Amino acid sequence: MKRILVSSCLLGAPVRYDGRAKTLAGPLLDLWRREGRIVPLCPEMAAGLPVPRAPAEIAPGVTALQVLSGQGQVLTDSGEDVTAPFVRAAELALQAARVHDCAFALLTDGSPSCGSLFVYTGEHDGTRRPGRGLAAEMLERHGIRVFAPSRITELAAALRAAP
Repeated sequence: MKRILVSSCLLGAPVRYDGRAKTLAGPLLDLWRREGRIVPLCPEMAAGLPVPRAPAEIAPGVTALQVLSGQGQVLTDSGEDVTAPFVRAAELALQAARVHDCAFALLTDGSPSCGSLFVYTGEHDGTRRPGRGLAAEMLERHGIRVFAPSRITELAAALRAAP
């Protein structure tokens, strides 16, 4: 059975940078829970980042791939370099997905770890830009398809079509 790595905050865990959850509810998640498909993970918590923590964004003009390649940074709103724990978070997400046979991931969009459709610009002004977070990029690069909550029906279709 193919499993789905799911951001813990989407499952109601208060693990976001601000100490809150971003709970997603619905019949698909209920079904996947009953089937035992869900593998909860907060990559940032797994890497040892605290809750609450300073908001962090991928530096302006830099992609997640560049950060993972050592050519960019993840910075807090005060300018602190938190690249190392975010890279570790991406590595741990991949490790968890492999250990639990996850073919898919359902990750919180916008996060410097989990964003799959968008991340923030790095200016800490609330402006979005298309792109992926580090964990999402790492998973995609290793064949694990990542979906944002807004694409949960596409995830369901992909799951049904999976061998």
